[in-house]
Amino acid sequence: MKKALALSVVLIIAPIAQAADVEAGKAKVASVCAACHGAAGVSVSDAIPNLAAQRAGYIEAQLKALKEGTRKNPLMNPIAAQLSAEDMANVAAYFASLPGAATGAKSAFLPNVAKTSVTFPESYKNTFTKYHTINFPATKQVRYFYANKAAVAAAKAGKPLPDGSVLFAEVYAAKLDADGKPVMGGDGFYVADKLLLYTSMASGAGWGKDIPEMLRNGDWNYAVFTTDKQHKPGVNQAECLACHKPLDSTSYTFTLKQLAEAK
Repeated sequence: MKKALALSVVLIIAPIAQAADVEAGKAKVASVCAACHGAAGVSVSDAIPNLAAQRAGYIEAQLKALKEGTRKNPLMNPIAAQLSAEDMANVAAYFASLPGAATGAKSAFLPNVAKTSVTFPESYKNTFTKYHTINFPATKQVRYFYANKAAVAAAKAGKPLPDGSVLFAEVYAAKLDADGKPVMGGDGFYVADKLLLYTSMASGAGWGKDIPEMLRNGDWNYAVFTTDKQHKPGVNQAECLACHKPLDSTSYTFTLKQLAEAK
């Protein structure tokens, strides 16, 4: 009798867990998650998982792991880090409430994230400074990095990169030997073979105003160009924004140190 009474008291005074807010989750998904996973949980590409009809507990557990860093993902770690426990529960509940995606279905890119103000810098070979080279063993690529005068001057002065800054890279497939391994040059970098594409990040006044705060990199925009200098179709700028998001102390760039040391 005493045990039953004690149990009833505990049940009465124990706090009742707040139910997840599906509508709040929907709003959060629409502003941020939809850039990759789609507003209705149907992702924008085959490389990104659909979350519609996924179990809420699973989604919430993955978001917690991504926030804590026990699960590594360069795109999702910085996004999950900005979510509160309540946000995660709400987002998970919303995705779980949706019907599963039809086979082969894809979502369109969010217009305000898909668009970019970055244009191809036609005169970069003559006016930019080549400041860095990186080998990419996983993809057997080598990339050459260039920056315009505004970016170089600010980096050398120890100042944030200003509006008007442009960072640009040529992406080459490495020359391969008979065993399919990249050929190493005397400078320690892969020997470039075929030009694959160009990438660029640039900053302009107001360029970030329409990008959700959780993805925004100040006023930086990103772009990928084909070898004929056209915007490559199907590029989701949200992936670039998410990857660079944690780099606010270095003007959202991975190569600020090398830029400051440019000759």
